[in-house]
Amino acid sequence: MPPASHVHVRPLDVNNPAPPLPALSALQLERALQLLGHAGQPLPPGEPGSTAWLQGVIDSLVELSSRDALTGLANRRAFDLALGREIDRVARSGEPALLLSLDIDHFKRVNDSWGHLAGDEVIKAVATALIDSVRPMDLVARVGGEEFAIILPNCASAFGETVAERIRRRVARTPVAVAPGQQVSVSVSIGGAFAPQWVRSTPALWVGRADLQLYRAKGQGRNLVQLEPTAVSVVSSEEKRLLFDSFQFQDTE
Repeated sequence: MPPASHVHVRPLDVNNPAPPLPALSALQLERALQLLGHAGQPLPPGEPGSTAWLQGVIDSLVELSSRDALTGLANRRAFDLALGREIDRVARSGEPALLLSLDIDHFKRVNDSWGHLAGDEVIKAVATALIDSVRPMDLVARVGGEEFAIILPNCASAFGETVAERIRRRVARTPVAVAPGQQVSVSVSIGGAFAPQWVRSTPALWVGRADLQLYRAKGQGRNLVQLEPTAVSVVSSEEKRLLFDSFQFQDTE
């Protein structure tokens, strides 16, 4: 049997659109298997070269491409995709959804005082605290160095402040070991915005609203939560245009 990194499969038969293996004369898997190995991902079960085994490799690569290597959270790419899906869902269903933008306060001081390895430990500890503070249905992502975002579907405005405060307090009471016998306390600033219900918005507009509240929290002293005053956001001119365009499209159908 050939090694897994050079699995030969038969060419595509034009008269058979669904061959048992991919339509490639030779499939080079060495790089893919190296990536999975470096990430600590086990190889899929089954016979190397089989359809099920190759599908397992593909599934593992998809999962790897959507995860932040340091924390295991969703990465920026996965966050952007999820944000677009959530905007579509809110526009169709009218259900509320909350987006939180978070930033570790004074993170540069940790790196300057204890080094980047200590900074990595802080980021991982904050990531764990965030996961522990939300529902399984919520998506927690690392979107930058010390920046995180959380998408909370079906989160009513009455609960937004409570959820955000729970997250803030959970991080604040999480000491992080940065050196033998040395711990630091960290905090996060949180800004939040609700997606406009029944309105076709864009990811950039929603993120911009949440970021604006994050800047308010940081400007008022950090370790604070700032949400938009109500779940019914002021509809921007761009969102009005998108809404009008969607009605025009429906009228032509």
